[in-house]
Amino acid sequence: MSGTITEKILKQHIVQGNAVIGEEVALKIDHTLTQDATGTMSYLQFIAIGIDRVKTELSVSFLDHNTLQTDFKNPDDHLFLQSAAAKYGLYYSRPGNGICHQVFVERFAQPGKTLIGSDSHTPTSGGMGCFAIGAGGLDVAAAMAGQAIRIKYPKVVGVKLTGKLSDWVSAKDVILEVLRRINVKGGVGKVLEYIGPGVKNLSVPDRATIANMGTETGSTTSIFPSDEVTKKFLEAQGRGEQWQEIMPDENAQYDEIIEIDLSELEPMVALPHSPGSVKTVREVAGLKVDQVGVGSCTNSSLRDLKVVANALKGKTVATNLHMTVSPGSRQVVEHLIDSGEMKYLIQAGARILENACGPCVGMGAAPCSAGVSVRTFNRNFKGRSGTKDAQVYLVSPETAAATALTGVLTDPRDLGEYPEPEMPEKFFVNDNMIIEPLPYEDAKKANVIYGPNIKPLPTFSPLPDVLKGEALIKLGDNMTTDDIIPAGAKILPLRSNVPEISKYVLEAFDNGNFYKRALEKNGGFIIAGDNYGQGSSREHAALAPKYLGIKAVIVKSFARIHLANLINFGIVPLTFENPSDYDKIEPGDSLEIEIGNLKSEVFLNNITKGTKIKLLHTLSELDAEILKVGGKLPWIKKNIAN
Repeated sequence: MSGTITEKILKQHIVQGNAVIGEEVALKIDHTLTQDATGTMSYLQFIAIGIDRVKTELSVSFLDHNTLQTDFKNPDDHLFLQSAAAKYGLYYSRPGNGICHQVFVERFAQPGKTLIGSDSHTPTSGGMGCFAIGAGGLDVAAAMAGQAIRIKYPKVVGVKLTGKLSDWVSAKDVILEVLRRINVKGGVGKVLEYIGPGVKNLSVPDRATIANMGTETGSTTSIFPSDEVTKKFLEAQGRGEQWQEIMPDENAQYDEIIEIDLSELEPMVALPHSPGSVKTVREVAGLKVDQVGVGSCTNSSLRDLKVVANALKGKTVATNLHMTVSPGSRQVVEHLIDSGEMKYLIQAGARILENACGPCVGMGAAPCSAGVSVRTFNRNFKGRSGTKDAQVYLVSPETAAATALTGVLTDPRDLGEYPEPEMPEKFFVNDNMIIEPLPYEDAKKANVIYGPNIKPLPTFSPLPDVLKGEALIKLGDNMTTDDIIPAGAKILPLRSNVPEISKYVLEAFDNGNFYKRALEKNGGFIIAGDNYGQGSSREHAALAPKYLGIKAVIVKSFARIHLANLINFGIVPLTFENPSDYDKIEPGDSLEIEIGNLKSEVFLNNITKGTKIKLLHTLSELDAEILKVGGKLPWIKKNIAN
């Protein structure tokens, strides 16, 4: 083999299609992961397919998002997930064991493997030389059923790193610099592949942080070499036999090159309400802060928490704020306890939260009204924190620690001597909170437990040749899946109850009337601007609108995962050939689109205004077939039956 890391791994996994940029290829998937906010629906879909055991090399069900047990819904769903894992041959990571991406890097990720996960930050494992992509839960169910996963063959961007990070500057600042340069859709259709002599100066946790937040650029995934640094990490985790070297060739050709001198970077911050709105901390320093949060799948590793603990050692957090820390795994907590560094966090006044996603998905620790929250998380979308008028800033663990001590946004270089973290030669390995798959004969006898909040999957009819209805709503650019279906402790527990969760579709828009109007009008169309559906992979942002009768979404451009989810659930994704035609449609307009032959040109007839607008799509013949039968689930069932 020759070429880039991406080319080498994809070459071994393409089962259909050609390695031509923009053309559709089908990939064999080695590993899958789910988490509990998306996993219940994914396993309901897998069960509906009718396969009696997963066909992947490895599949893991994690409990990390919906761990608040304010009523029966979450614990009932946990029982469902555990029993489904036992029945169908999955590993099951129990609640409290840690955040899926952190634990997967520690205990499961392998260089050279393909991984698909029902969480948009699945690319975290790209820090281990794994080709890891986020997707909707139905795509993960399909992969577990042995189906190849289709993607558009990506451009490969070489992010050439030179130099070494200075004290108080870390991996989070690297990815914030990438976002500063290419923003939240600059990675669409691309893989960010990190190369150059500076890579060897980044640990696996550093690389995982960068790969994790590469998701915010819209990229297909991010990936690092598997080198001696990777080997050392795997050996320290007791998995040295899983290492293989995967490096780009000296003559590897990249479609684009981004050059970053690590030694020139300084602490960075993403301003509200976008991960792409990046400045240096120096430019914003002095801002009064109400809350500091350390954690999330981006920055909850042992390395990150050691830095924070030692920066806080012998000090107390500022009186004008409170601080939370969410460790990424039990392994991280065990090391902090053993080294005594957990004591530094507690004595300084930090609130130690569960080893879970927690505040990152609006599960507790919401800021005060109009509060300023400085977080080491990966997203700062409006309202995601649980407080609609909060101002959330994204920073490194170093900047978070400095800010917690001073009470204002602070460049950590002002703290003085850097507390270089001492990492263990060998990690504590205790997998007793990971339940291994049952043997096949035992699994056949297991029963899946369904709680009362788990409702049957909706069934959707094949699409007609002509779509008719109103333009129900008109939205702007960069609409996130959080905007479409909010996260948080109130709504995420409804993920296995489509009729109930559908009541919250676009609730922050149209004065909260969207759900009611969609039902009254028997569905219709959504009109929006650029980058529609960015952010989380949650397929409910497509499934719930489909339940409300949405026939097509017509926008200037789509985010990758959401585009796939719309197809999966039988909603036609269309774009304006001329973006200015967006201005020719208003809410309430009566629209008609003929889709009987998606190979031909597609036009929107605005009956109200008497105008005709040309639309485009990127649908393959298979996409069109999936749409016509009503979505991917009926297509898979039909395909497997044949």
